[in-house]
Amino acid sequence: MKYIVNNSNDPAYNIALEAYAFKELTDLDEIFILWINEPAIIIGKHQNAIQEINKEYTDANGIHVVRRLSGGGAVYHDLNNLNYTIISNKSEEGAFDFKTFSKPVIDTLATLGVEANFTGRNDLEIDGKKICGNAQAYSKGRMMHHGCLLFDVDMSVLASALKVSKDKIESKGVKSVRARVTNINNELPEKMTVLEFKDAILNQMKQEYPDMDDYVLSEDDLARIQEIRDTQFATWDWNFGATPEYTVERSVRYPAGKITSYIKTEKSVIESIKIYGDFFGIGDVSDIEKLLVGTRYEYVDVLEKLKTIDTTHYFSRMTTEEVAEVTLQNGKQLFGL
Repeated sequence: MKYIVNNSNDPAYNIALEAYAFKELTDLDEIFILWINEPAIIIGKHQNAIQEINKEYTDANGIHVVRRLSGGGAVYHDLNNLNYTIISNKSEEGAFDFKTFSKPVIDTLATLGVEANFTGRNDLEIDGKKICGNAQAYSKGRMMHHGCLLFDVDMSVLASALKVSKDKIESKGVKSVRARVTNINNELPEKMTVLEFKDAILNQMKQEYPDMDDYVLSEDDLARIQEIRDTQFATWDWNFGATPEYTVERSVRYPAGKITSYIKTEKSVIESIKIYGDFFGIGDVSDIEKLLVGTRYEYVDVLEKLKTIDTTHYFSRMTTEEVAEVTLQNGKQLFGL
C-alpha cells in the first residue's frame, strides 16, 4: 500500500487528487490518503446540488460546493473534519463493502478509548450517534472507499448549510440532524487536535499495513491533478449543472437510499427524465435516463423497459420494480407530486 502525502485544504483539489489516484494511478494496487478541507459541502455523484444545500447561506459564508465521484448523501467538511480514502484493486466490483474498509477507523478509536460501531448502510456511530459517513465508487475492477470523520466540526454551520429532507430525518427516528450526529472529540477520554487524530489514524494504518510507504507526487502528478481540478471539480457544470424542466416530480426513500425523478412528458410519452438521489451504484444513471426517453408514461411500459437491463448495476440493493415506482406508482401517473 502507498500513502499519498497531501496537505492541501482546497476541496476541489482534494477531490481531484482522489479521482487521479483512483482512475490514473492504476499501477498502484492499494492507496491511502488523509485529507482536510476548508469549509465545504461535498455532494454525492447523483444528487441535485440545489436541493441539498442552503445556497444563500453557502454563498454568504464562502462555503465551497463540490460533487464527488461516489454516490450517497451530502456531507459538510471544515478544517476540524478528517477525511480518509482507501483505493484498492482487491475488491469485488459492486460489493459495496463499507464495514471492512471502516476497520482502521474503528481500531484507531478503540486505541483511544472509544467504541465505534458500523450501522445502517454506510455509517459509523458512537453510542447511537453518527461520526462518519462512508461512500464508495467502482471503476474497471477498482474500488475507492472514502469516509468523512466528524472530529470537531462546527455543528451550527453543518445544520445551516445542509438542507436535509424531512423523510431522511424521520427514517433515522430522530427530530433533527444535530440530534443524530456527534463530534469524535466530544467522546474521547482525552481531547486532542484534528492533526493529532490524523497521526493516530496514520499510525494505525501502518500497523495494519506494515508494508505501507509514502508515495510522493511528482511534478507531472501535481500538474495533472491541478488540470482535473480546474476542468472538472471546480466547474459550475460539474457541481451544479442545469435544473431540468419537468412536469412530474416523484421521490421515494428506500432502505438503500432515496431516488428523485424529474420527468417531462408529451402526449403521455417520456420526453426527458433526470434522476437524482443518495443511492449507490456503479453505472452512470444517464444510461437509465436515455433508456426511458420515448417510453410510454405507464408503469407497465417503464417496468418492461427497465427489465431489459440490470438495474442493480445503477441502483445497488434496489429491485427493478422499486426503481420503476420512482417514475410511477401503482400504474398511476403522479402529476403534481
